[in-house]
Amino acid sequence: MGKPVVKGTRLSVDLILDRLGDGWTADDLFKSYPRLTPEALQAVFAFAAEVLKDEDYVAPAKAAA
Repeated sequence: MGKPVVKGTRLSVDLILDRLGDGWTADDLFKSYPRLTPEALQAVFAFAAEVLKDEDYVAPAKAAA
């Protein structure tokens, strides 16, 4: 199995999402990873949405001071 990757690349879905979370733009991704296409980026979002669709998220509690 392993981590899900963008088809035709070795780019993992979590790598792409991490970069976006770090403030990268789509253009930054396309420049840094030339094999990544707009369609592949859309597929990353669709995959993440599908995985998270039925998940409940509970924010971690703040540490006591």
